[in-house]
Amino acid sequence: MRVDTPEVAFLIDDPLEVGESPCWDAREQALWFVDILAPAVFRLDAATNAIRRWSIPSAIGSLGIAADGRLIVALRDGVYWFDPRAEALTLLASPEPDRNGNRLNDGKVGPDGRFWVGSMDDTPEKLPRAALYRIDTHGRCDRMVDGLIVSNGLAWSPDGRRMYHSDSRAAYVQTFEFDPATGAPSKQERLLDLSEADGRPDGAACDAEGYYWSAGVSAGVLNRFAPDGRIDRKVILPVGAPTMPCFGGPDLRTLYVTSLTRDQAGGRTRGTLMSFRVDVPGTPVARFGEPLHH
Repeated sequence: MRVDTPEVAFLIDDPLEVGESPCWDAREQALWFVDILAPAVFRLDAATNAIRRWSIPSAIGSLGIAADGRLIVALRDGVYWFDPRAEALTLLASPEPDRNGNRLNDGKVGPDGRFWVGSMDDTPEKLPRAALYRIDTHGRCDRMVDGLIVSNGLAWSPDGRRMYHSDSRAAYVQTFEFDPATGAPSKQERLLDLSEADGRPDGAACDAEGYYWSAGVSAGVLNRFAPDGRIDRKVILPVGAPTMPCFGGPDLRTLYVTSLTRDQAGGRTRGTLMSFRVDVPGTPVARFGEPLHH
């Protein structure tokens, strides 16, 4: 196993409470991300490092970029269109009207062009009453995986034929065979279980070699997993609680990582957004309503 300690650039001045869901916009060469608890959406211009911020009315778990330039955002109670120019939110789907203790969490646009978003039990009990949903541009919502505690870690292999997903509370990563044409997952397989010291699996991304980069939120690391589940590389970060990586930049070889504010032994680490260069590029992420053609 290779261990890296990269030279990291910190990209924002103000701390994030729970930084999450970095998402690269190749057309605009910009990075979108959220602070779940602020709650707010941010846009970083990669060329100038200029930041824009939009306040959001409720906890925002994740976002994706739509084909028309709008965003698709997962708020506590539902999935909404968000038009940053008009600063307008429009409800698209309410996946869990019957699960009041949950809120929506990690989400990403799949190779099928649909928004995949999971929920989490937001009560102190942390019971397996969350799920993973698939939502299309017409608002159709299908429950795809049930019995989760904290749905997280969505990413797809470069050919779109393998879907990765984690439960960050139960601390395992699982895989599915995936049909990018229909958006149907099959052959669910538990790939690996992780300890607190390994890093509980939070948000994730896939690189062009089909390896899965997972934020080890409990250990201050990124773990790069080979398709067979072994840890191929561990990246030591200068923050206590990284939440999600995202490949960006013109060559998809800049890795952006969000983190959250956490009190731990030795003091308080502030949530932030950082970046560093990597030797292997990322896999492009689809836009909502615009499937990747494999």
